Amino acid sequence: MENTVAYAEVPTPVGPFTLALTEIGLVASGWGSRERLADRLGLAEVHDADRTACAVAELNAYFAGELKEFATPMDWRLMSGARLRVLRALHRVPYGTAVTYGELARLSGSGVPARGIGSIMGSNPIPIVVPCHRVVAGNGLGGFSGGEGVETKRWLLTHEGYLQPTLLDL
Repeated sequence: MENTVAYAEVPTPVGPFTLALTEIGLVASGWGSRERLADRLGLAEVHDADRTACAVAELNAYFAGELKEFATPMDWRLMSGARLRVLRALHRVPYGTAVTYGELARLSGSGVPARGIGSIMGSNPIPIVVPCHRVVAGNGLGGFSGGEGVETKRWLLTHEGYLQPTLLDL
């Protein structure tokens, strides 16, 4: 396994967002500082703008409304078993759509019940690129642990065209 990680901190409309890339690909992302991700990863940090450039460009293009599918290579090392199957299935849910927790359980073939899918979404190490914001409850948006919580989820789903803008967005 490769043993270094390069970080990029990107300002976005939903708050500062950090990307972490190993030699293989994107291993983690999230709101807040790189120190938070670094503690979880335990990999030696390198300063490598070339390694992070593509992921940064794609994230910026996503927020500019110019990108609907991320092509950045993925490093799935933080996941295994049923969790990995669920997150890989989620990674294939298209831009501008959403699935319910139960639908994602079926799509993944993991045997994880809908309630367990919610727990996996809450611990997704690669939000936005592995789009946990696209998983909704059967009776509403459901929860979201990234950024400012459900408001960030609502913003992302509106940005992608799944939800209609409200008067507050105009």
